[in-house]
Amino acid sequence: MFSLLLTVFWVFSLISAGHVLLNKRDPRAALGWIVTCLALPGLGALLYWLLGVNRIRTRARELQKQGQGMHWLNVDQTPSPKDLNHFPSSPTSRALINLSDAVTRRPLIFGNAIKVLYNGEQAYPAMLEAIRSAADSIFLSSYIFKADRTGKLFVRELTAAVARGVEVRVLIDAFGEHYAFAKVRHLLQGTGVKVAIFLPATLTRSFYLNMRNHRKLLLVDNQIGFTGGMNICDRHLAMIKNNPRRVIDIHFSLKGPICSQLRDAFMEDWHFATNEKRKRHDWPTAEIAGNACCRSISAGPNEPHEKLNWILIGALACAKSRIRIMTPYFIPTRAQLAAINTASLRGVRVEILLPEKNNLPYVAWATNAYLFELLEHNVQIYFQPPPFVHSKLLLIDDEYALIGSANIDPRSLRLNFEFNVEIFDAETLNELVGHFDQCREKSRQVTLEEMDQRSLPLRLRDSFCKLLSPYL
Repeated sequence: MFSLLLTVFWVFSLISAGHVLLNKRDPRAALGWIVTCLALPGLGALLYWLLGVNRIRTRARELQKQGQGMHWLNVDQTPSPKDLNHFPSSPTSRALINLSDAVTRRPLIFGNAIKVLYNGEQAYPAMLEAIRSAADSIFLSSYIFKADRTGKLFVRELTAAVARGVEVRVLIDAFGEHYAFAKVRHLLQGTGVKVAIFLPATLTRSFYLNMRNHRKLLLVDNQIGFTGGMNICDRHLAMIKNNPRRVIDIHFSLKGPICSQLRDAFMEDWHFATNEKRKRHDWPTAEIAGNACCRSISAGPNEPHEKLNWILIGALACAKSRIRIMTPYFIPTRAQLAAINTASLRGVRVEILLPEKNNLPYVAWATNAYLFELLEHNVQIYFQPPPFVHSKLLLIDDEYALIGSANIDPRSLRLNFEFNVEIFDAETLNELVGHFDQCREKSRQVTLEEMDQRSLPLRLRDSFCKLLSPYL
C-alpha cells in the first residue's frame, strides 16, 4: 500500500514538473517549482497547483469572452479617421502609440480633458462634487477606503445618491480593507449601495492573498472619471501638518470618451469579483471635452502579458532627450535597469525622484542596493523631503505621460491589478513637467559617493532586502 501511494505521488510530481517546464516563462521560477515538485513528492506538486498556477488569468479570459460583441465593451471605441488626424505625429509619440496598440486591449482616444489634482485637498472635493451631481450611475473602486472622516464623507454622498435613484457600485480590495479596523462596507450595509470585495480570503481564494486590486477608479454617469494614486482616507489631506502620517499625492480628473475605458475596466473587475453575468447596457455617451489623446491600461495577473513592464521599457527606449520618473517604490528589474542606463548612455537626461523617508522602510533599503548601478552611469537621482511622497509619474520628452496606480516594483508589475492612463497632451504635459521640476528643486541629489560610503551593516541590510525584492 505504501509503495503504491509513493508511486502515485511520484507520477503526480513528474506530471506537475512537466507542466512547469512547458508553462513557466521565467527559468528561475520554473527551476524552483521543478525542484519543489521532485524534492517533495506529492506535497511539492500540490503546492504548485495551489500557488503556482495562475487561474485568475483563465477566469478573466472567460469573462472577457462573455462580453465580446456587447455594446458597452471596447468594440465601440475604435478611433474614427477624423480622430486619427489629431493623434501626435512625432517619432517618439508614434513609436509609443504603436507599442501600446500592439500590447494593450484598448485604443488611443482623442477628445479628452484632463485636470491635475494635488493631494486630497483638491481631489476629494472634486470627487464628492461629481458624486453629488450624479444622475445615472456611480462606480467607485479603491484599494484602501477607510471609515475615517474622509471616508464617511464619501459614504454619506454615495448613500444620498442611491436615495435619489442613482445606481451605485463600490469595489474594495480584500487586503486593502484591513488597513483599518472599522470597515466601510459595514457603514454601507442597508443603504442600497452595491458593495463587492475583490478576492476575499475564502477557502477557494485564500491562496490569492498576495494578489491585490490596487486600482483607484471613480466614474460618474460615464461623463467624468477620476484615477491616479490616491486612496480614500485622511492621510491624503497633506495640509494637516499635525498628522505625522500625511501623504503627498497626485490624482487626475478626466472628461471625454476616455471615460468609457474607465467604465470597462471597472465592470471587468466588478464581474470578476461578483460572478455576475454580463448584460447589454446602453450607457450615456461621453462627449468631446478637450484635445487630449488618452488610453487606459489595465494590467495585472489576469492579463496575458506584463503590459506595464513592456510599455515602461519601450518608453525608455523611445526617449530622445528627457526621462522623468517619480515613484514611491522603486525596485527595478534587470531589464528596467538596463533600459534606464542605456538611455542615459546615449545622451538622454534621466531624472528619478524618490521619497527620502519611505512608509515601507524595507522597500527603501532594497532600493538603496540598486541605486549605485544607476548613479555610475550618470542617472540623476533625488530624494524628496518628508512628508512621504506617494506620487507616480513617467514623463518622456515632454510629449508623453504615464499616470495611474502602478509603482516601479515587482508587486505592481507582476502581482497587483493596476490601472494607468497614457496621455498625449501639450497642456497637461507642461503642467506635469513643471510640477516634477518644482519637486526636484526641493529635493536632495544623491551621489555615488554617498552610496559607496554606507557602512558595512547598512550595505548588508540593503543587500539582504534586495534578495527579497520579488516579494516586497
